[in-house]
Amino acid sequence: MRVPLGWLAEYVEIPTDATPESVQAALVKVGLEEEDIHRVELSGPIVIGQVLEFVEEPQKNGKVIRWCQVRVAPEGTTAADGGDAVHGIVCGAHNFEPGDKVVVTLPGSMLPGPFPIAARKTYGHVSDGMIASPRELGMGDDHDGILTVKSLGLDPEVGTDAVALLGLDDTAIEINVTPDRGYAFSMRGVAREFSHSTGARFSDPAARDVPTGLAGVDVQVDDEAPIRGRIGCSVFVTRGVSGVDAGAPTPPWMAARLRLAGIRSLSILVDITNYVMLELGQPIHGYDSDALTGGIVVRRASAGEKLTTLDDVERTLDAEDLLITDGSGPIGLAGVMGGTSTEMSASTSNVLIEAANFDSVSIARTARRHKLPSEASKRFERGVDPQVAAAAADRVVELMVSLAGGTAESRGSEVDTTVAARPIVLPVGFAASLVGVDYTDAEERGVLTEIGCTLADVEGQLVVTPPSWRPDLAGKADLVEEIARIVGYDRIPSVLPVAPPGRGLTREQAARRAVADALASAGSTEVLAYPFVTAESNELFGNATDEPIQAVTLANAMDARRPQLRTSLLPGLIEIAHRNLSRGLTDQSLSEIGLVFRPKLGVAYGSTTLPSGTERPSAEALGALNDGIPPQPRHVAVLDVGNAIAKQPGQPAVAVGVADVLARVAQIGLAIGVHIDVVQGAHKALHPGRTAELRIGDEPIGFAGELLPDIADEHDLPRVVAVAELNLDAVLKAAPTVVATRSILTQPAATQDLSLVVSSYVAAADVRDAVRSGAGDLLEDIRLVDDYRGPGVDDEQKSLTFALRFRAADRTLTAAEASEAKLAGAERAGALFGAAIRD
Repeated sequence: MRVPLGWLAEYVEIPTDATPESVQAALVKVGLEEEDIHRVELSGPIVIGQVLEFVEEPQKNGKVIRWCQVRVAPEGTTAADGGDAVHGIVCGAHNFEPGDKVVVTLPGSMLPGPFPIAARKTYGHVSDGMIASPRELGMGDDHDGILTVKSLGLDPEVGTDAVALLGLDDTAIEINVTPDRGYAFSMRGVAREFSHSTGARFSDPAARDVPTGLAGVDVQVDDEAPIRGRIGCSVFVTRGVSGVDAGAPTPPWMAARLRLAGIRSLSILVDITNYVMLELGQPIHGYDSDALTGGIVVRRASAGEKLTTLDDVERTLDAEDLLITDGSGPIGLAGVMGGTSTEMSASTSNVLIEAANFDSVSIARTARRHKLPSEASKRFERGVDPQVAAAAADRVVELMVSLAGGTAESRGSEVDTTVAARPIVLPVGFAASLVGVDYTDAEERGVLTEIGCTLADVEGQLVVTPPSWRPDLAGKADLVEEIARIVGYDRIPSVLPVAPPGRGLTREQAARRAVADALASAGSTEVLAYPFVTAESNELFGNATDEPIQAVTLANAMDARRPQLRTSLLPGLIEIAHRNLSRGLTDQSLSEIGLVFRPKLGVAYGSTTLPSGTERPSAEALGALNDGIPPQPRHVAVLDVGNAIAKQPGQPAVAVGVADVLARVAQIGLAIGVHIDVVQGAHKALHPGRTAELRIGDEPIGFAGELLPDIADEHDLPRVVAVAELNLDAVLKAAPTVVATRSILTQPAATQDLSLVVSSYVAAADVRDAVRSGAGDLLEDIRLVDDYRGPGVDDEQKSLTFALRFRAADRTLTAAEASEAKLAGAERAGALFGAAIRD
């Protein structure tokens, strides 16, 4: 909302030393946020001049200029710039004659741009100033000719200050009006709020005597399809004005105020309706009375009915749209925009004014349905004072009589079916208990009276009836908010709450955060993917094998191509990686922690009858509801693509592989104190031989590997895409509540290598575990350091080399003890897998 300060000052006392910034600050105190300040950037001597004579001089470029003699000060006086009373000025416009009065910007003045004015030589003359056009003065976009004062209906004295005359010396502040404060979309509402903030005296522009008993206009409200049980139109006031001059100029002061408020001046009749809307907050519509047929009926549209609105668009109407109609059919979308058939035009001489009140929900839906926001709908959908319609219509009549030469008619009508606002009981001490401030009874009553409420004492309780312009005051908490707002938010103490003992993150929450932090520290970017996927994605990633899975299919999917909830996090990561790659991000490490949906085969979910809601459900009912929800375990997944190490001087690029995601898996385990075993595995979406099954003990908890090249190619990804996914809930379940530590042994270690030849089909992890169990307690650590297949080893066999470290807690081991333990481990591997020590 843009608020011209000169206009605002007509309704509330603004200090003479106030600045736009101080006015904004006062409004911020009562909850109206500051946005901007709008000024007309004019300065210096800008006066009314009179063209005495001119000479037309053709130029070589084909242009004809006028060398004008312009009086800029009364005869015998000095001009405002200190020069002679008559100035010679070069002008390229031709829409004026000798004797016309114009706006002259004298040397030393400044126009918007900024554009300084100085005497300068042009077209063989020294032009001592400039005759200005409306656009050069910041009055609009018209630049076809200069501004003649007679076109504004004015005849001022030569030398008059043009800035003040044209209303160009005002400033507008712009504020952000929250949806619950629709009354602040008017000078009346903003002035009232400034009064609340500063205590300045407020004069209500709607406080006027309006005529009653008007007749002659037949109006019927016939709403057969109310929304939320509320009739679409509660007030419909009409007034007639005859003999208006539609071609009369809009006074400069009105055009300037409208322009500062962000509304373009169109014509005197339209400008008056817009002016009153900004002044009182009541949208106004004017009809050409001679174009109306019969009486006016407010009704809902018939499906498929047509209306051409003022923007010259033919609109197909919905049965929920509220219409204004006459005998010819629809003539306006109620509260949104009028129709072309009855619009006020240059030929209009008789006007019927409409000031109505429409249901906010109905207007909001219509405006959105037709993608037709308007100044009227913006106000109606936030709530307009139903008691201001008659005053607004009377104000329009007053302005059309005084500015457009019309005559007020006794013809009109008034429909009013509004109901009184529901009283609200405000218990004694409720405000203090809710806000934490000991407001006195006088403070509470003073604030509520100031904002327009009516107070009554009933059986020791304060009963408050909100004013008609505050539909947002619906309960006692709303009243308390007003008390806190007007008294001042600075009265509310700032107290840091103390967390009760035992609160804070649960063990699972802390563990999940530790996992997320560990992945982020390792360079992985956490993402959030949509949980909606295709059935094919669930089939591919939901199970490692081709065994069937059951997925949750949405009854009303947002995207028909993705009708199921995910059973794996990987489809989302793959889609994000594809999108990032298309935007030039070739090296990526992504991770996500989120829920997946894994219903059990053969179990029907969601079939439980919902409780009525009239009372708290029993434990059995809540249990049945929980049983109707499919299991939703929390998973963690990672995806690496591109280079793990970028190319740099002295270092070639190193592409990602399964080892990189296995390192991520190890970091996840380390973050929560769990050892995750990696064994040979298989997955239908992953590369054979480059797939690992992840386990804790004997329980599988996930997988890791590289996507099949065909799948990577389908998603336009590089050939190598390394992924891993774990059931994080299962990992957290296995995590110890207390992390056990072991002593650092001070005895020296004995290290030996062990090379075993086994079948190439035997998993290295199984051989390692066999050696560990056979070597006994002296074995401190075992790592696979080589997997050899080639000359010297039979086909379909491989040589696995393990690095072993032995240590005893109480003594230094001998080489014989270490060798004995190593051979025991080899013997165990030989017994289980036929492993033989390689010569």
